[in-house]
Amino acid sequence: MNRRFFLTSASAVIGLPAIARADNLTDLLSGAESLDGLRAIAIWHDGAERVARGFGGWTPDRPTNIKSASKSVISALTGIAIGRGDLQGADQPVVPILSADLPGDPDPRMAELTIGHLLSMQAGLERQSGANYGRWVSTPNWVRAALAAPFTQSPGGRMQYSTASTHLVSAILTRVTGRTTLDLARDWLAPVPGFAITGWERDPQGIYLGGNQMAMSTRSLLAFGTLYAQQGRAGGQQVVPPGWIADSWRRRTASIFSGQGYGYGWFISELGGREVRYGWGYGGQMVYVFPATRRQPAAVIAITSDPDRPSARTGYRAALHELAGRMVRAL
Repeated sequence: MNRRFFLTSASAVIGLPAIARADNLTDLLSGAESLDGLRAIAIWHDGAERVARGFGGWTPDRPTNIKSASKSVISALTGIAIGRGDLQGADQPVVPILSADLPGDPDPRMAELTIGHLLSMQAGLERQSGANYGRWVSTPNWVRAALAAPFTQSPGGRMQYSTASTHLVSAILTRVTGRTTLDLARDWLAPVPGFAITGWERDPQGIYLGGNQMAMSTRSLLAFGTLYAQQGRAGGQQVVPPGWIADSWRRRTASIFSGQGYGYGWFISELGGREVRYGWGYGGQMVYVFPATRRQPAAVIAITSDPDRPSARTGYRAALHELAGRMVRAL
């Protein structure tokens, strides 16, 4: 889709005359109040938080469900695990780790499935998001149900967005470390100032749901984004290997819905005339990371919204993209 039409149509769908006319950060934030469902916005630029504002009775410090934006967190934990030697790399096969949960007569293509395929949504297994999500989380064993899903294509093919894929990564991290992913996140991401997960759903076996149902404040989501904006460094430590960030931000496939690129848990696009990497969760949970350039410092914008409303088909997500693009220009 042409990006100019994409942004213009967002204003038409949502009705944002205040945002469309604004050219400075204060006016943009005031105009954002017209976005029904918006909860909070926090912005980091050139090494410091610049602004944080709540809407509709919410505050930037109040936790909310960040939905699939948590897939970027799962990706970060994977990169740390590789750096620590708990995992061999993105090309490591899944079968030896999850062999106990494989179906009795697995498809031969299962042997080709790697951790990288799961993170880039190229597993090839029938997706367990959208219409299949409710059925999947109603099963007694989410890992086994995900692995028992039929292959609709070979691993490494086109993108098939599925929360089951990142849940398998959560299970892999749990198996190889002997610790829960919540424990890993609180330990490995502890050096990140302001980062905190305040709630997270588990499956029937106690494995934390990889890629959904994670509670975090807008400021915490911002803190996570700044970790990537600073090439994985926080609190004077190298938390996420910079090589993993580069790998995660390399386009490996593209969304069949938006055409935007996708790496390991991150969408890849342009906003406001700059390259952007972003995590997106249902309802409009967004963390935009604008990498530093020779002329411009890094910037991060975190936005949280009502997690029970759709955002893609209504045009709300497009309106958030437009808002983020205008805000990074204003910075």
